[in-house]
Amino acid sequence: MNPRVESVTAKENYRLVIVFTNGEKAVFDCSYLLDCGVFKEFKDINYFKQARVEYGTVTWPHEQDICPDTLYEDSTREAQY
Repeated sequence: MNPRVESVTAKENYRLVIVFTNGEKAVFDCSYLLDCGVFKEFKDINYFKQARVEYGTVTWPHEQDICPDTLYEDSTREAQY
């Protein structure tokens, strides 16, 4: 099982800076989601920046979430934060 999300910071460029429960820090790019179904609300950067951690993953007020395994496996660890 992959580690879960411990903390998240949403950035202006539709990226999430994530700290996982194993101590790793990574960046997940959400920009590819902006035209996808329930994630279209992310186009409002103020809404996107309401990202928070619940139950080991990242969620938003209108119940969007991203699988913690996806966040871990598809994030970039060597990117600039």
